[in-house]
Amino acid sequence: MSYLFQTMRVVLDTSILVAGLRSRRGASNRLLMLVAEGRCITLVTTAIFLEYEAVLVRPEHRLATGMSEGDVAEFPAALASAAEPVDVHFMWRPQLSDPADELILEAAVNGQAEAIVTHNARDFHPAFRIFGIPVTSPAQVLKELSK
Repeated sequence: MSYLFQTMRVVLDTSILVAGLRSRRGASNRLLMLVAEGRCITLVTTAIFLEYEAVLVRPEHRLATGMSEGDVAEFPAALASAAEPVDVHFMWRPQLSDPADELILEAAVNGQAEAIVTHNARDFHPAFRIFGIPVTSPAQVLKELSK
């Protein structure tokens, strides 16, 4: 599959990082590779990075990914070098049922994301209904970027 030069500004739910690190063959991993290559721009806040680290350091994820605690600490640093920081000026809490998802929504709204990328689209339904931000899967983002 060939990818052209189109880019997309997205916020990655933690589920994408977990899936991408657990399986090297899936769409989540390919999306992380496009972020590293600068072909997809991920928007982040400090709070999102703290969430990413807290989830990735969990023993079940480290076991599944083969990552040490040091690897987990290095991954967000590498991601940060390819990410665009977002300052949160406005918060609209609560809009979602999970407080961790609120972090994703805040980054998407404040960073004017083109999409929220997740494996839990139902959890983010109000993001589109209220703010008009599409909620999509990694496979759909890959499809959009290949147009």
